[in-house]
Amino acid sequence: MGTTPVRLAPVAIAAMVTLGVLPPCAVADAPAQGPGATAPPHERGAATVHRIALQGAVNVRDLGGYRTALGRYVRYGQVFRADGLGKLTDTDVAKLSALRLRSVVDFRVPLEVRQDGADRLPAGLSATARPADDLGLYEKTRAAIVTKDPAKQQELLGDGKAEELMRSIYRNFVTNEKNRESFTGTLRDIADHERSPLLYHCTSGKDRTGWVSYLLLRALGVPARTAAGDYLLSNELRAEADRTTREALKKAGLMENPDLLIPLQEVREDYLRAALDQAEEDYGSLDGYLRQGLGLDTATLVRLHVRLLR
Repeated sequence: MGTTPVRLAPVAIAAMVTLGVLPPCAVADAPAQGPGATAPPHERGAATVHRIALQGAVNVRDLGGYRTALGRYVRYGQVFRADGLGKLTDTDVAKLSALRLRSVVDFRVPLEVRQDGADRLPAGLSATARPADDLGLYEKTRAAIVTKDPAKQQELLGDGKAEELMRSIYRNFVTNEKNRESFTGTLRDIADHERSPLLYHCTSGKDRTGWVSYLLLRALGVPARTAAGDYLLSNELRAEADRTTREALKKAGLMENPDLLIPLQEVREDYLRAALDQAEEDYGSLDGYLRQGLGLDTATLVRLHVRLLR
């Protein structure tokens, strides 16, 4: 004789999350409640995402607007994700000023900062350096390009090697203690600074930035499919700039087959899956990674909910 599943009201589930009886991610894939539930923004098209259009950066956007499984929404104007800010124009800086940012976190390692330049930010605002190791992706990519040797470039990046490097980088997001410290500090900053907009970024705004954005959305109870949609949106926003880079490398005679770079330029579901699988292997689940790996206790997770959900 079968049993009838118990259906909990949204308020009951929320209370259980707050008390720590259920982890935030445990309800993230629950169906939307109520007949008037609408699709999350990315499912209605990227045009509904609040992108900050800049000349010197292409992947800058507000993380607000996404709907949680319990029918609440992530507040706009509180958390922003971005790619490198070292090449911003004066007009770009003025646009950033209008966001009224109080904090900027830079996940780039020192080599990236030296090569691409320090952030250009509004007066009175400086970036907090929280380097996150990407297994030398920037340096390895540059080293392959400067060989100008098609055979060597194929050897270094072809036949699935670029894809495997990316999967290794994502696993390293979970296993590397310094990376976990960088991500933890940023998520705690978001939780603890009420009504103080924060922006975090790396070089392309897609991997380290994409992982932290995925973690934040999932910790807030945004469904996995929706959080993954935000992660994958970088491909659309970066497509033109990345294609221009490949064309320039070929025209300059640096790469005969610049398409070897595509796996490094893109985000892919199997890269994200590599990190999630590693989190499950090391901590039992994504929630275990949030609580044990990143040390986010129930009080911090509750503050995230209170601060960012409406």
